[in-house]
Amino acid sequence: MQLFGPLHLTLLLAIAALAAALALLCRRGVLPRRATRLTLGWAIAVNEVIWWIFRYSHEGLHAANLPLQLCDLTVWLSVFGCLTLAPAIVEFAYFAGLAGAGMALLTPNLWTPWPTYPALYFFAAHGGIVIAVALLAFGGFAPFRSGAVSRSFGLLLCYAAFVGAVNAATGSNFMFLARKPANPSLLDQLGPWPWYFLAAAPIALACFWLLWLPLPRATTVKHR
Repeated sequence: MQLFGPLHLTLLLAIAALAAALALLCRRGVLPRRATRLTLGWAIAVNEVIWWIFRYSHEGLHAANLPLQLCDLTVWLSVFGCLTLAPAIVEFAYFAGLAGAGMALLTPNLWTPWPTYPALYFFAAHGGIVIAVALLAFGGFAPFRSGAVSRSFGLLLCYAAFVGAVNAATGSNFMFLARKPANPSLLDQLGPWPWYFLAAAPIALACFWLLWLPLPRATTVKHR
């Protein structure tokens, strides 16, 4: 897939349009709020289970394919956010999910060419995260509490430390903490290892703060 080629841009626009449409329709009461969030949550969960059955049936289970990437975490947080509306889950899913999955969609690291199943799954899963957290944040479901940015960033650092320890023990590269991805990405502009992920931390925090800016007004409606 050509980066920012016609197909890539079409997929990005489709995900953004669906996220905006669902959030707006739920906020205005056109779509049933509870049914929409539950349906979306279960759809993402089913898609994820099917993927891991497919992957492990083809690859087996080993250290390099454990579900420890940040988006592996946030896809399930988006599921539980849709199903429970638990504030801590929704907050972390929003900040880490939108920043992480958004970056993944902009610079996709596809294992196989489009339209093979792994490529389709990649956009369905990462797009599902973006759609789910946008729905929860801007559809009027879950108010964000004071301190959400600092709490979510702290959880991100804790998860990165855990994943870094797994990388060191197994030689894996979850969250690209051990080396850069093969495809072009923002990390290419941040210097060599380990400086690139040290530089990435303040960038991630800045992204979290930018994502916070629209939330107070977007979450004034609290119907479930």
